[in-house]
Order: sequence, then C-alpha cells, then structure tokens
Amino acid sequence: MRIDIITVLPELLKSPFEASILKRAIDAGLVEIHFHNLRDYTTDNHKTIDDYQFGGGAGMVMMIEPIDKCISDLQSQRDYDEVIYMTPDGETLNQSISNQISLKENIIILCGHYKGVDQRVRDQFITREISIGDYVLSGGELGAAVLCDAVIRLIPGVLGDETSALTDSFQDNLLAPPIYTRPREYKGWKVPELLFSGNFPKIEKWREDQAYERTKARRPDLLDD
Repeated sequence: MRIDIITVLPELLKSPFEASILKRAIDAGLVEIHFHNLRDYTTDNHKTIDDYQFGGGAGMVMMIEPIDKCISDLQSQRDYDEVIYMTPDGETLNQSISNQISLKENIIILCGHYKGVDQRVRDQFITREISIGDYVLSGGELGAAVLCDAVIRLIPGVLGDETSALTDSFQDNLLAPPIYTRPREYKGWKVPELLFSGNFPKIEKWREDQAYERTKARRPDLLDD
C-alpha cells in the first residue's frame, strides 16, 4: 500500500511513523508513506495557500489551486483508489471503514486546516470524507495519523500474529472480552480458572459471552447495528 499525505505541516505528521508498528511496516516494505507540503505547489512568493472566504466570515480557507496542482501531479504518476479528506463533518471513522481502506493499493489523504478547503476541492477531487470524532482539531494531520494507524495494522504481515487484528474490539460489532496475563494471582486478585483448563471451545464461548455482555453494558448501540 502507498499513502500520500497532503499537508501544510509535514513536520507534525512524521513522528508517528518513526516508531513501533508503523515504522516496522514501512521498513518491511509493506507500506509507503509520502508527505507532500502543500506550500510547494503555490507560485506565490509568500507560499500562501489560504485566503479570506467569499461573503465574509471568520476563518481562512485553503485555496483550490495548490491542492489541484498537488493532487493532479500525484494522479499523473499512478492511479489512486481513494482521495480522502480529513474533516469534522465527514463519516465517523470506525473499524468497518478501516477494513475497507486497508484493501486499497494507493490512497491520498488531504489534511484540512484553518476553516477548511474551498468547497470545489471536495466537489471535484475528494472520493471520501472522514472524521475521527465529533470535535474539531487545529488541522487534519492528527486525524490522518489515526486513520493510517488504524489501516496499516490491518495489512497482512504488519502484526506479528495476523489473527490479533481479527479479535480486536469492533471487528464483529462487539467490544473485546477481558484479557489476562501473568501472574496468575496478584494481591488476591485471581484470573478466571477456566482460562487454565485447556478446554479451548469453552474458553472461546466464555470470551464470546464476555464480549457480548461488555458491549451490552458499555456500547449497546453496537448491538443495534
């Protein structure tokens, strides 16, 4: 998979990809991450990429021309499956969306900034708009990092045990069940005996029941879905 991220703050984005699972995925050649500074696509001497909005109102708007030049340049080099815009009014990111995007080969992520982008960008270039929650950030960079993390970990070979991602919360519209590790007893707090029984069908049934009960208590809306 190749991910091209368009941003006005590439320095804000780089660190999440320089450690842990994302770094290992890049080093292993399972994913390519490329950052594109939008200011490199403007002919303005001051590298301006925003302007006042027509009709008045507070907040600056990212102009269409440098975005058009950047996206068009990338699309002239390869085909892209998605051009994603990170925006608070997009569809809320969930596990299903992450699963879908993880199957793509090439994607572009455009990070919004200031008040957002000229609507014509959204009308002409964007194939999908994604939000990471019902709140507003200073820009789309942190949202893009969240999206990349959620997607890249699903690519085969990224996780040491590929079945791990299949048992995460939300994969089956259920929260993950309780999990335990050593020591078996700590300060009188014990691990359920069933987990030491070696009866894996019963253990699996226990985990399914626990996942259902936890979801029912904490996120009943998931069961409605």
